[in-house]
Amino acid sequence: MAAKLVPPSMADSHLNPLIFRTMNIPKLQGYVVSSPRSKPYTSSRFAETSFGFRPITITKAAERSSALLGDEALSHCKTALYEAVQGINRGIFGITSAKKSEIDNIVKQLESSSPTPDPTHNLDKMAGCWRLVYSTITILGSKRTKLGLRDFISLDDFFQVIDVAESKAVNVIKFSSKGLSLLNGQLSIEASFKIASSTRVLINYENSTITPDQLMNVFRKNYDVLLSIFNPEGWLDTTYVDDTMRIGRDDKGNIFVLERFQDHNS
Repeated sequence: MAAKLVPPSMADSHLNPLIFRTMNIPKLQGYVVSSPRSKPYTSSRFAETSFGFRPITITKAAERSSALLGDEALSHCKTALYEAVQGINRGIFGITSAKKSEIDNIVKQLESSSPTPDPTHNLDKMAGCWRLVYSTITILGSKRTKLGLRDFISLDDFFQVIDVAESKAVNVIKFSSKGLSLLNGQLSIEASFKIASSTRVLINYENSTITPDQLMNVFRKNYDVLLSIFNPEGWLDTTYVDDTMRIGRDDKGNIFVLERFQDHNS
Protein backbone atom coordinates (compact mmCIF):
# COMPACT_ATOMS: atom_id res chain seq x y z
CA MET A 1 0.00 0.00 0.00
CA ALA A 2 1.39 3.40 -0.96
CA ALA A 3 2.07 5.71 1.94
CA LYS A 4 0.61 9.22 1.97
CA LEU A 5 3.12 12.01 1.79
CA VAL A 6 2.87 15.36 3.51
CA PRO A 7 4.30 18.04 1.20
CA PRO A 8 6.99 20.37 2.50
CA SER A 9 6.08 23.99 3.04
CA MET A 10 6.51 26.51 0.26
CA ALA A 11 9.34 28.09 2.22
CA ASP A 12 11.38 24.94 1.53
CA SER A 13 10.53 24.82 -2.13
CA HIS A 14 13.24 25.31 -4.70
CA LEU A 15 12.44 23.95 -8.11
CA ASN A 16 9.68 25.41 -10.23
CA PRO A 17 9.59 23.36 -13.44
CA LEU A 18 8.20 24.74 -16.67
CA ILE A 19 4.96 23.53 -18.20
CA PHE A 20 3.12 22.84 -21.62
CA ARG A 21 2.08 20.05 -24.44
CA THR A 22 -0.46 18.34 -26.70
CA MET A 23 -0.42 14.69 -25.53
CA ASN A 24 -2.52 12.58 -23.22
CA ILE A 25 -0.97 12.21 -19.78
CA PRO A 26 -0.93 8.36 -19.96
CA LYS A 27 1.19 8.58 -23.11
CA LEU A 28 3.69 10.74 -21.29
CA GLN A 29 4.73 7.67 -19.34
CA GLY A 30 6.31 6.47 -22.58
CA TYR A 31 9.22 8.73 -21.71
CA VAL A 32 9.63 6.89 -18.42
CA VAL A 33 11.50 3.65 -17.82
CA SER A 34 9.69 1.61 -15.19
CA SER A 35 9.94 -1.94 -13.88
CA PRO A 36 6.91 -4.15 -14.67
CA ARG A 37 7.52 -6.00 -11.42
CA SER A 38 7.44 -2.91 -9.26
CA LYS A 39 4.37 -1.15 -8.01
CA PRO A 40 4.68 2.64 -8.14
CA TYR A 41 4.96 4.61 -4.95
CA THR A 42 2.43 7.41 -5.22
CA SER A 43 1.50 10.63 -3.50
CA SER A 44 -1.61 12.70 -4.16
CA ARG A 45 -0.36 16.01 -2.79
CA PHE A 46 3.08 17.11 -3.85
CA ALA A 47 5.32 18.14 -6.67
CA GLU A 48 7.93 17.75 -9.25
CA THR A 49 14.61 16.94 -12.72
CA SER A 50 24.22 12.84 -17.23
CA PHE A 51 23.41 14.90 -19.96
CA GLY A 52 25.51 14.41 -23.00
CA PHE A 53 26.53 17.54 -24.82
CA ARG A 54 27.27 17.72 -28.48
CA PRO A 55 30.76 18.89 -29.52
CA ILE A 56 30.62 22.66 -29.95
CA THR A 57 33.01 25.39 -31.05
CA ILE A 58 33.44 28.15 -28.47
CA THR A 59 31.85 31.40 -29.61
CA LYS A 60 32.04 34.84 -28.02
CA ALA A 61 28.63 35.93 -29.28
CA ALA A 62 27.34 36.51 -25.77
CA GLU A 63 29.90 39.27 -25.28
CA ARG A 64 28.40 41.36 -28.05
CA SER A 65 26.16 44.26 -27.16
CA SER A 66 22.97 44.32 -29.17
CA ALA A 67 19.41 45.37 -28.42
CA LEU A 68 18.03 42.74 -30.76
CA LEU A 69 20.00 39.82 -32.11
CA GLY A 70 19.57 38.44 -35.60
CA ASP A 71 19.23 34.74 -36.41
CA GLU A 72 22.97 34.23 -36.82
CA ALA A 73 23.80 36.03 -33.56
CA LEU A 74 21.12 34.03 -31.71
CA SER A 75 22.64 30.83 -33.06
CA HIS A 76 26.07 31.90 -31.85
CA CYS A 77 24.66 32.72 -28.40
CA LYS A 78 23.02 29.31 -28.14
CA THR A 79 26.30 27.66 -29.14
CA ALA A 80 28.12 29.70 -26.50
CA LEU A 81 25.55 28.65 -23.89
CA TYR A 82 25.94 24.96 -24.69
CA GLU A 83 29.69 25.37 -24.44
CA ALA A 84 29.41 27.19 -21.11
CA VAL A 85 27.30 24.45 -19.49
CA GLN A 86 29.40 21.58 -20.78
CA GLY A 87 30.84 19.43 -18.01
CA ILE A 88 28.99 21.05 -15.07
CA ASN A 89 26.21 18.45 -14.66
CA ARG A 90 23.53 21.10 -15.17
CA GLY A 91 24.95 23.08 -12.25
CA ILE A 92 22.92 20.94 -9.85
CA PHE A 93 25.87 20.30 -7.51
CA GLY A 94 27.20 23.85 -7.64
CA ILE A 95 29.48 25.88 -9.91
CA THR A 96 31.91 28.76 -9.45
CA SER A 97 30.62 32.31 -9.31
CA ALA A 98 32.58 33.09 -12.47
CA LYS A 99 30.92 30.27 -14.38
CA LYS A 100 27.49 31.27 -13.08
CA SER A 101 28.07 34.85 -14.19
CA GLU A 102 29.22 33.68 -17.63
CA ILE A 103 26.07 31.61 -18.12
CA ASP A 104 23.82 34.37 -16.78
CA ASN A 105 25.25 36.88 -19.26
CA ILE A 106 24.56 34.56 -22.20
CA VAL A 107 21.05 33.82 -20.94
CA LYS A 108 20.30 37.55 -20.74
CA GLN A 109 21.50 38.00 -24.32
CA LEU A 110 19.06 35.34 -25.50
CA GLU A 111 16.21 36.67 -23.37
CA SER A 112 16.62 40.14 -24.86
CA SER A 113 15.88 38.75 -28.34
CA SER A 114 13.37 35.93 -27.85
CA PRO A 115 11.69 35.10 -31.18
CA THR A 116 8.51 34.35 -29.21
CA PRO A 117 7.79 37.47 -27.12
CA ASP A 118 4.33 36.27 -25.98
CA PRO A 119 4.94 32.56 -25.24
CA THR A 120 1.63 31.84 -23.49
CA HIS A 121 -0.15 33.01 -26.65
CA ASN A 122 1.87 30.41 -28.57
CA LEU A 123 1.66 27.36 -26.33
CA ASP A 124 2.23 24.96 -29.21
CA LYS A 125 5.76 26.36 -29.36
CA MET A 126 6.37 24.93 -25.91
CA ALA A 127 4.49 21.66 -26.29
CA GLY A 128 6.42 18.41 -26.24
CA CYS A 129 9.33 16.82 -24.42
CA TRP A 130 12.18 18.92 -23.05
CA ARG A 131 15.41 18.00 -21.26
CA LEU A 132 17.07 20.13 -18.60
CA VAL A 133 20.44 21.55 -19.64
CA TYR A 134 21.09 24.00 -16.81
CA SER A 135 19.45 25.25 -13.63
CA THR A 136 20.45 27.47 -10.73
CA ILE A 137 18.79 24.92 -8.42
CA THR A 138 21.48 23.20 -6.36
CA ILE A 139 21.72 20.13 -4.13
CA LEU A 140 24.62 20.76 -1.78
CA GLY A 141 26.06 19.75 1.58
CA SER A 142 23.92 17.69 3.92
CA LYS A 143 21.03 17.46 1.44
CA ARG A 144 23.25 15.76 -1.13
CA THR A 145 24.62 13.41 1.52
CA LYS A 146 21.18 12.51 2.93
CA LEU A 147 19.90 11.67 -0.56
CA GLY A 148 22.93 9.47 -1.32
CA LEU A 149 23.78 11.58 -4.36
CA ARG A 150 27.54 11.58 -3.80
CA ASP A 151 28.77 8.07 -4.55
CA PHE A 152 25.76 5.80 -4.18
CA ILE A 153 23.02 7.22 -6.41
CA SER A 154 23.49 9.22 -9.62
CA LEU A 155 21.11 11.94 -10.71
CA ASP A 156 20.52 11.36 -14.40
CA ASP A 157 18.31 13.06 -17.00
CA PHE A 158 15.55 15.46 -16.06
CA PHE A 159 12.71 15.55 -18.60
CA GLN A 160 9.57 17.63 -18.87
CA VAL A 161 6.66 16.72 -21.12
CA ILE A 162 4.09 19.44 -21.69
CA ASP A 163 0.48 18.71 -22.59
CA VAL A 164 -1.14 21.91 -23.84
CA ALA A 165 -4.59 20.39 -24.41
CA GLU A 166 -4.82 19.25 -20.77
CA SER A 167 -2.86 22.18 -19.31
CA LYS A 168 -0.60 19.69 -17.59
CA ALA A 169 3.05 18.72 -17.45
CA VAL A 170 4.89 15.63 -16.30
CA ASN A 171 8.39 16.06 -14.89
CA VAL A 172 10.61 12.99 -14.75
CA ILE A 173 13.81 12.86 -12.69
CA LYS A 174 15.85 9.73 -13.40
CA PHE A 175 18.23 8.02 -10.99
CA SER A 176 20.71 5.17 -11.34
CA SER A 177 23.12 3.22 -9.15
CA LYS A 178 26.39 1.69 -10.27
CA GLY A 179 26.17 -2.08 -10.11
CA LEU A 180 22.66 -2.09 -8.64
CA SER A 181 20.15 -2.11 -11.50
CA LEU A 182 17.27 -2.53 -9.06
CA LEU A 183 17.85 1.06 -7.98
CA ASN A 184 17.57 2.46 -11.49
CA GLY A 185 14.31 4.38 -11.52
CA GLN A 186 12.64 7.75 -11.46
CA LEU A 187 10.56 10.31 -9.66
CA SER A 188 7.61 11.47 -11.78
CA ILE A 189 5.57 14.55 -10.94
CA GLU A 190 2.36 15.74 -12.54
CA ALA A 191 1.38 19.40 -12.31
CA SER A 192 -1.25 21.61 -13.87
CA PHE A 193 -0.91 25.20 -15.01
CA LYS A 194 -3.00 28.19 -15.98
CA ILE A 195 -2.05 31.30 -17.89
CA ALA A 196 -1.50 34.43 -15.80
CA SER A 197 -0.02 36.77 -18.43
CA SER A 198 1.59 36.77 -21.88
CA THR A 199 4.74 35.22 -20.37
CA ARG A 200 3.66 33.73 -17.04
CA VAL A 201 1.88 30.58 -15.89
CA LEU A 202 0.76 29.61 -12.40
CA ILE A 203 1.78 26.07 -11.46
CA ASN A 204 -0.08 23.69 -9.17
CA TYR A 205 1.26 20.31 -8.02
CA GLU A 206 -1.11 17.36 -8.47
CA ASN A 207 0.68 14.08 -7.68
CA SER A 208 4.00 12.28 -7.66
CA THR A 209 5.17 8.70 -8.23
CA ILE A 210 8.50 7.02 -7.57
CA THR A 211 9.48 3.65 -9.04
CA PRO A 212 10.64 1.00 -8.40
CA ASP A 213 9.93 0.19 -4.75
CA GLN A 214 13.63 -0.47 -4.16
CA LEU A 215 14.44 3.11 -5.08
CA MET A 216 11.68 4.40 -2.82
CA ASN A 217 13.22 2.44 0.04
CA VAL A 218 16.46 4.37 -0.47
CA PHE A 219 14.73 7.76 -0.43
CA ARG A 220 11.95 7.01 2.07
CA LYS A 221 13.67 8.45 5.14
CA ASN A 222 14.49 11.73 3.38
CA TYR A 223 11.67 11.80 0.85
CA ASP A 224 10.47 15.17 2.11
CA VAL A 225 13.94 16.57 1.36
CA LEU A 226 13.83 15.19 -2.19
CA LEU A 227 10.37 16.60 -2.82
CA SER A 228 11.17 19.99 -1.32
CA ILE A 229 13.92 20.40 -3.90
CA PHE A 230 11.61 19.64 -6.81
CA ASN A 231 8.46 21.41 -5.62
CA PRO A 232 6.84 23.09 -8.68
CA GLU A 233 4.32 25.29 -6.90
CA GLY A 234 4.46 28.96 -7.80
CA TRP A 235 4.76 30.87 -11.05
CA LEU A 236 7.05 30.60 -14.03
CA ASP A 237 7.95 33.18 -16.67
CA THR A 238 9.05 31.84 -20.04
CA THR A 239 11.70 34.35 -21.06
CA TYR A 240 12.95 32.67 -24.25
CA VAL A 241 11.61 29.94 -26.51
CA ASP A 242 12.31 28.82 -30.07
CA ASP A 243 12.12 25.48 -31.85
CA THR A 244 14.96 23.90 -29.87
CA MET A 245 15.55 25.85 -26.65
CA ARG A 246 13.47 27.18 -23.77
CA ILE A 247 14.49 29.44 -20.86
CA GLY A 248 12.42 30.28 -17.81
CA ARG A 249 12.63 32.11 -14.49
CA ASP A 250 10.53 31.27 -11.44
CA ASP A 251 9.20 33.14 -8.41
CA LYS A 252 12.18 31.98 -6.35
CA GLY A 253 14.74 33.61 -8.67
CA ASN A 254 15.84 30.40 -10.37
CA ILE A 255 16.82 30.06 -14.03
CA PHE A 256 16.04 26.98 -16.14
CA VAL A 257 17.46 26.18 -19.57
CA LEU A 258 15.97 23.24 -21.48
CA GLU A 259 16.54 21.74 -24.91
CA ARG A 260 13.90 20.03 -27.01
CA PHE A 261 14.23 16.28 -26.83
CA GLN A 262 13.06 13.94 -29.59
CA ASP A 263 12.25 10.57 -28.06
CA HIS A 264 12.61 7.65 -30.43
CA ASN A 265 9.24 6.32 -29.23
CA SER A 266 7.38 9.55 -29.93
